[in-house]
Amino acid sequence: MNKMDQNMDQRDRAEFEEDDADQGEMTVQEAGRKGGEATANRHGPQFYEEIGRKGGQNHNAESEEDMLRVEEMDRGEEEED
Repeated sequence: MNKMDQNMDQRDRAEFEEDDADQGEMTVQEAGRKGGEATANRHGPQFYEEIGRKGGQNHNAESEEDMLRVEEMDRGEEEED
């Protein structure tokens, strides 16, 4: 981080970002919002339902694998006792 960044307070940063926006540039937040809106318009709500379902299935499978691994470790410790 350079000295300019260190010395800028929040108000100065906001003004600095506004100046950049006036020059045709956008903040990370603006770019993210714009990209999210474009994705939503392109794919629609069914896309989000599908990826959510896939993510949930993947998470559940990983959780089940983790639980089995822990059970195996517990059994190994019991045998040592």
